[in-house]
Amino acid sequence: MKRLITAKSWWPLLAAALLLLAGVAAVAAHASTAHQGATTSVTVDTSSPPNSLDPQSGYTVSAGEADWLAYTPLLTYAHKSGVAGTQVIPGIAMALPTITDGGKTYTLTLRAGLKYSDGTPVVAGDVKFAIQRALKLNWGASSFLMPIVGAQAFLDGKSTSITGITTNDAKRTVTFKLTSPVGDFSNVLAFPATSPVSQKTPLTVQTTTMPPGVGPYMLENVVPNSSYELVKNPLFASFHIPGIPLGHIDEIKFQIVSNNLTEAEDVLDNRVDAFDVGDAVPATLLQQIQKQASDRFAKETVASTSYFFLNQRIPPFNNVLAREAAAYSIDRSDLARLAGGFVSPSCYFIPVGIVGHPTVPCAYPSPNIAKARALLKQAHLMGAPVSVYAEAKSPGQEEGQYYASALKQAGFDPTVKLVDPAIYWTTIGNVKTKAQTGMGGQFLDFPAPDDFLLLIDARNIHPTHSNNFGNVDDKWIQSQLVKLEAVPSSKLSTIAKQWAAVDEYQAKKAYTIVWGSAELVKFFSDRIDFSSAVFQPLFFNDYSTWQLKS
Repeated sequence: MKRLITAKSWWPLLAAALLLLAGVAAVAAHASTAHQGATTSVTVDTSSPPNSLDPQSGYTVSAGEADWLAYTPLLTYAHKSGVAGTQVIPGIAMALPTITDGGKTYTLTLRAGLKYSDGTPVVAGDVKFAIQRALKLNWGASSFLMPIVGAQAFLDGKSTSITGITTNDAKRTVTFKLTSPVGDFSNVLAFPATSPVSQKTPLTVQTTTMPPGVGPYMLENVVPNSSYELVKNPLFASFHIPGIPLGHIDEIKFQIVSNNLTEAEDVLDNRVDAFDVGDAVPATLLQQIQKQASDRFAKETVASTSYFFLNQRIPPFNNVLAREAAAYSIDRSDLARLAGGFVSPSCYFIPVGIVGHPTVPCAYPSPNIAKARALLKQAHLMGAPVSVYAEAKSPGQEEGQYYASALKQAGFDPTVKLVDPAIYWTTIGNVKTKAQTGMGGQFLDFPAPDDFLLLIDARNIHPTHSNNFGNVDDKWIQSQLVKLEAVPSSKLSTIAKQWAAVDEYQAKKAYTIVWGSAELVKFFSDRIDFSSAVFQPLFFNDYSTWQLKS
């Protein structure tokens, strides 16, 4: 029997229906809002984990790419491709520094209202603390901080602070006094390692929880040698810092993969959104990528140096004849082919495009095995055992094995030691390892010759985290570095020949064996807007400019 809907029973049902419709509408509206504000995420494969993501310790390509966006220094670089990206701009400082006292005093003022990603206010004293922390942690380019008055005394434990850095929290000012003028000191203040961190930050390298910073992104979910994430910093937009993008992607997730082939296939098939900029695309896949993904793949020329270090402190390379024999043993064209065509043969530290690049012929035209063997016999070092260090990944391991075979032809007795990329640089940079020779490399930190020659600067020799892997300590080189670094960057061209002379001298001494200059890869999935993504000349993939296709 059907129930009749009388006037008395009709109203409660209508009210319930209206409430139900209202609830459905509310849910739909919430769903629409949630969709509009949904978290955007991309994934990046890398086979070279950062040496450290701690801003005062990180000094590899992958570390720089991430730290640049999480830690903004007093000064920074334009978020632009090409030469325009080498321009120094104000970061957390209100303006470029006021330089006085003949180039020996730099004064800067912090922007008002700055806060770390955890909401803690930034004070001027944090900048001094961060620089002191970088010295204590043996940051890879710490030699650039040593011209600050009192830096050496602080490092030696003779002072509790760097006296040449004075700060005023109330006025937000930071002043640097240098022992002598340094032409590119503004570039030094643009290293992420000089960006402020809270003075409560431990004086030990942080491995899983990174110090809060001032940047468009924050580092989160760090699992060493496995994965890490850049997540948008919700506070950064309120600082209104000109020239620094706020970022379009909410999360950039990095995952460490075991080999380059897997990495390249993941991106080609759109399972992952980006290929590690520092890796070489496997030769077996290059043609397919260029054919199927030509609109999302490009080679980017950057100023860089690939070389073999030779440890001057221990046999056999404390003997110049042994170093010369090693220099004669290699074929730079063969090494370039092993790198998959992503390296141009070269024999000087200062690369093409940087002031001071030598144009004279190589000091040791190679290969010349007969000459190498004659030199080794002259030194009475035939059969000398040599450990050859290389990264345990392609193409590094193939390059290391080739180098070992070349040394064997010259008369050495080499043993290849392949090291996990996660610990390679700290391994060869530790004096206890006693690495005799191996692979080294340098990408552009700032557009000046001393950015490359820092790798043979005695001020960069440390018990651990050393960047001068060959322990080169030459008095003439040191005197030239001090003299030439004092010239303002605007006048670099006037001393180009003098910089070139330093590079030619170190090559003739066979302190290093430079073999090439690399090209890097910009390779994305088809989700990423390729044309709008900036390839920054110092930090490479600028994730803050990435956008998903609409």
